[in-house]
Amino acid sequence: MKARSVWGRMDFVVLFLVAGLAVLSLVVLFIATKPIYPLEPTYYDKRQAIWMVLGLLCVLVVAAIPYERIAAWSKYIYWGNMLLLMVVLVKGHTALGASRWIGFGSIQVQPSEFAKVAIIVTLADLLSRRPSMRRIRDWVSPVLHVLLPMVLIIKQPDLGTALVFVAILMAMLYAAGAPGPKLLLVFGGGFALVVFWIYAHLHWTIGHHPIPIFMHTYQLNRLLIFLNPGKSPMGSGYNIIQSRIAVGIGGVWGVGVAGSHAGQLSFLPEATTDFVFAVVAQVLGFVGTMGVLLAYFIILARGLVIAAGAKDRLGMLIAAGVVAMLGFHVIENAGMAIGVMPVAGVPLPFVSYGGSAFIADSLVIGLLMSVYARRDRYMFVAEPVPPAASAPRGPRTPAAYD
Repeated sequence: MKARSVWGRMDFVVLFLVAGLAVLSLVVLFIATKPIYPLEPTYYDKRQAIWMVLGLLCVLVVAAIPYERIAAWSKYIYWGNMLLLMVVLVKGHTALGASRWIGFGSIQVQPSEFAKVAIIVTLADLLSRRPSMRRIRDWVSPVLHVLLPMVLIIKQPDLGTALVFVAILMAMLYAAGAPGPKLLLVFGGGFALVVFWIYAHLHWTIGHHPIPIFMHTYQLNRLLIFLNPGKSPMGSGYNIIQSRIAVGIGGVWGVGVAGSHAGQLSFLPEATTDFVFAVVAQVLGFVGTMGVLLAYFIILARGLVIAAGAKDRLGMLIAAGVVAMLGFHVIENAGMAIGVMPVAGVPLPFVSYGGSAFIADSLVIGLLMSVYARRDRYMFVAEPVPPAASAPRGPRTPAAYD
């Protein structure tokens, strides 16, 4: 099928909403950075606009490629992704206590963002080849498949992306046929074990030393401080407190673009990335924020429809992974902005500043469009239809081809 006809068959509702969120990103970035960089308030906008153009190209190119062909390269995608994650640990650029970036001149690339795309494609390819996921022992290979890059990402450390991997794994296992009760039992048990381990670390000791834990102290503080940010108002709880203040200032209708320049955003850390949802809430208020969340809901709902209408198991699994990734990002980013989720450093899709995150989000939208454009089960490969017994044999019709 020609690329032109593929582009004409894409889900334009999803594309329109994504474009709207990208435009909102430019407005929010301008508002968030003007109090901090009054001499050059469009600096972030110019860079984000470049990522938006590249993101559009990524959507079009990936949508034009049959997702089966992309999945055929799964082995190279997976191990190439592993290599990049190992390079980050050895020669990665360090900022804010984490080594997550690889420098290419003046450009910093975050491989963990692209690892999410890689794991969706490669895990979908792996699960599509498995006849059943009903037994827990059938999950061993998929879990190890996800666990290996997760360990490298946790070592950076990047706990937020590791949690995204868990969400993708659970959703894709369920889509592949794993029973819901068993999933809840296994992953719920794992979550309970982690909670117990953290409790033991905080309250119990071995000799005079606390029980060892798998994360740094500052990470643990960030993870738990949302339960009581007032415990450290000028430390770990500062970000959440300032974010809640910004959300509260927005009220029902928001303060608008002009009112948002007043001084509160100068006190909000990471206003362009982790806490960008607080800026949206301050500018647009409760009503506008609900509109933004509705846009995300429609994108995710359309993604589920695309998964249900996919022509094969592979396409269904890819679409399910995309929905899980984007859905977790929205829930976590919005939740930590209002103080009901741990601060895990997960960007808001298409709104948070960052080239790697925007391109990764664009790539998964391209995958979703590739699945949608090829949704008709018999459009691309003709099935032989035996002629009726009484009908004369006529000339053969050429088979449709991709």
